[in-house]
Amino acid sequence: NYLVATQVWWYDPDLVTGYTIGWVPIEEYTFFVLQTIATGLWVWWGAKRLTYPAQFVPRPALRWGVSGATAVLWLISTVVLISGYEPATYLTLILSWALIPFLVQFAFGADILWHYRKLLFWGIVPTTLYLAVADAIAINAGTWTISPTQTFHILLGGILPIEEFTFFLVTNMLVSLGMTLLLAAESHERVHESAFLRRWLPAQKSHQATN
Repeated sequence: NYLVATQVWWYDPDLVTGYTIGWVPIEEYTFFVLQTIATGLWVWWGAKRLTYPAQFVPRPALRWGVSGATAVLWLISTVVLISGYEPATYLTLILSWALIPFLVQFAFGADILWHYRKLLFWGIVPTTLYLAVADAIAINAGTWTISPTQTFHILLGGILPIEEFTFFLVTNMLVSLGMTLLLAAESHERVHESAFLRRWLPAQKSHQATN
């Protein structure tokens, strides 16, 4: 909503139904739902078919190293966003929003994600390329327009702003990383080993209620 309200991007009203929630056409919300379902199912399908290293080795240093780097990148992005540097507006809005859930995912299971890196590659790369091509076609057709002043105006293939590609990349990463952590047996073991996380399990709550 903020992106449309501040004219970071806008759409041709003749090419949408006219129904909006806030500033955003209903078609955009439909896309978010369909992207999440499609990418999630793609990762789930791949998880059943790919092979992985047999032995998982916990790597606390990797978890905290990646989490620390993510936190630093978030801080830099947010400072640039607050500074008002206009060409960085769209990119820093994406990063300042997306890096927070990334930080949570990495702090919990960066080592688990590394163990399933093959699944993540096939979950993220094809879906991101597919959506990038579809978006380039839509932009070229005039369905929506990206502000040239609030972006770096770096166009992939002469059409797709680098910020749009980044958006598809980070959203597919969020879904793929989340699905991988949800499906991984190592995640379930880590939750049960954590006194803090274990308190939020439904079964644990029921057990506590009977004591």
